[in-house]
Amino acid sequence: MGRIGVMSKQGEIEYLGNLGDGGARHAAAKPFSDDSCADNLMEIGAVMLLLPPPPARLLDLGCGSGWTSVFFARRGYEVTGVDIAPDMIELGRRAGEREGLDNVRFAVGDYESLDVGAEFDCAVFYDSLHHSSDERAALACAYRSLRTGGVCVTSEPGRGHSETLPARNAVSMYGVTERDMEPERIVAAGRAAGFRSYETYPHANVLVASMFRAPTRRLLSRVDTAAVMRTPLRLSLLAYRVARKRDSAIVALVK
Repeated sequence: MGRIGVMSKQGEIEYLGNLGDGGARHAAAKPFSDDSCADNLMEIGAVMLLLPPPPARLLDLGCGSGWTSVFFARRGYEVTGVDIAPDMIELGRRAGEREGLDNVRFAVGDYESLDVGAEFDCAVFYDSLHHSSDERAALACAYRSLRTGGVCVTSEPGRGHSETLPARNAVSMYGVTERDMEPERIVAAGRAAGFRSYETYPHANVLVASMFRAPTRRLLSRVDTAAVMRTPLRLSLLAYRVARKRDSAIVALVK
């Protein structure tokens, strides 16, 4: 197990241990143990669409239990997963071994103070940047880790996240950081780091999963779906996409 950077943020470091055995089992089995499994599977697919093709070198920042790193590795990427919590990194290492993967490695490190050199083609913050104390430092580290032309993709909860009950409970019970991480905050930090361009995209569940929720299914069962999709629904989805992206979105930053 490698070690990168300077350690801090004790609540984050001790989070898995504070969850107890049940929480550790849940973390080890993600994404399939999670109530939002379907959303996560769609979202990781959306993120992959924005990355260069494998076998690109990928830095997975704040990888937690490593399930995203394992997914990327199974797709064929050369993956380095980094997390501040040693026991989370151990879960990732075990998961990689169970899958028989030789193209994923894990290292303990703080993604706000990494110094790995410009050796990666892409970097990902998947549901992790909102745990940062300084998103500018985190994105500056991601920028330094990328080769020229590399892309950093973030998928984060946006405006209002820190006021949700799960986030407030996590802060009060475990001492972790839970922040709003809306697209404009990410873009501003990315520009300050030096990224030359960016694009924002709706979260996968905004334009896909919502079509399969029960109320939408019942509505579509009563109409000529093909006719509806020709114009009005397309326009509605486009308007929703534009409005929603202001609050929460996938962001792709290019070095």
